[in-house]
Amino acid sequence: MTPGDGRIRVARVITRLNVGGPAIQAMLLTQRLDQSRYETMLVCGRPGPHEGDMLELRGESGVTPVYVPQLGRGISPLDDIRAFGSLLRILRTFRPHVVHTHLAKAGVVGRLAARLAGVPIVIHTFHGNVLRGYFGGTRSRIFRLVERVLALASTRIIAISPRVASELREMGIAAAPRLIEIPLGLDLEPFLDPPRGLLRSELGLAAAVPLVGIVARLVPIKDVRLFLDAARIVATARPATCFVIVGDGELRDELAAHARDLGLDEAVRFLGWRADLPAIYADLDVLALTSRNEGTPVSVIEALASARAVVATAVGGVPDLIDRPERGLLVPPGDVAALAAAIVGLLDDPERRARIGAAGRDAVFPAYDASTLVGRIDVLYRGLAGSIRGSMVRNRS
Repeated sequence: MTPGDGRIRVARVITRLNVGGPAIQAMLLTQRLDQSRYETMLVCGRPGPHEGDMLELRGESGVTPVYVPQLGRGISPLDDIRAFGSLLRILRTFRPHVVHTHLAKAGVVGRLAARLAGVPIVIHTFHGNVLRGYFGGTRSRIFRLVERVLALASTRIIAISPRVASELREMGIAAAPRLIEIPLGLDLEPFLDPPRGLLRSELGLAAAVPLVGIVARLVPIKDVRLFLDAARIVATARPATCFVIVGDGELRDELAAHARDLGLDEAVRFLGWRADLPAIYADLDVLALTSRNEGTPVSVIEALASARAVVATAVGGVPDLIDRPERGLLVPPGDVAALAAAIVGLLDDPERRARIGAAGRDAVFPAYDASTLVGRIDVLYRGLAGSIRGSMVRNRS
């Protein structure tokens, strides 16, 4: 099973390295798996406009991907066939023992190419799913059928939260032992003791000014418009409050116009993509998440690691992170009044914010730290490689 130099070859395939948890995880695993045990290749497409590029934001990450330009987000039969052909050639040249795919497009093209190339171990991670509620009934049923078939071609299916695993079981995609849970892992050390006051200095805000933020892609599923609607209510109740939106996306101009229409052009600051997130979280009083659906939200994990109080919509894997009021506040998706009330309540109670922040940090660190993720993936890869090697020995005897 092992190659001549004793290492396991891993081809990690992800649709694109746009800002978000899947790209962070793919890059961390590429960087931090023990190079004496693994030879890893990262294959990806390129981010679209306004999506943000994790390679650029991370600077010197040490990751040099192999690009397949046709491996894009949208469905395009001609580009998908070209991506499949390119990936098949890459895999036949690299001859990996493991192909591990992330995101839907890479999961389809990557797993099919891996099986055709004769790769013995094929793994796919669900960082959430779009198999229910995103599309019309017919398209959703087709996508679920495709995923069921692909799951049969997978050695393991990884769900990043108990909620995602439950959804996959309910939809008949996969079940144990093929389906396993491995939580998202992030580089959390920089968030534990970050410099304070840098963001407030940049914005010209005194330490006493209430500061509420959201860190998100500006796309429909994140429902940042709800954040702005809640900000108007909060600003009416607590006029000194300032709001920051960290991120970019296709809705930026529309959201900026909405902020102006709400009379919030002075209170709301759009900061774009930022590489200094530890310093951003350090100066927030409250972090909000307004998504309509989520896998395991990176911004919530990072905010909790920063000991910030969080108000989030109770969707997807969020309740797995905030499973009790002591760790944060949950509100129904789309409920602007509940969101605003929760934010105001926290702004008015600094002692409660501090208690929630401390409890939240204990909940996510080290459970969601990169070191924990890398250790779990290492055990998985070596265990599967050992099983395949044992099977080959038995077949020869």
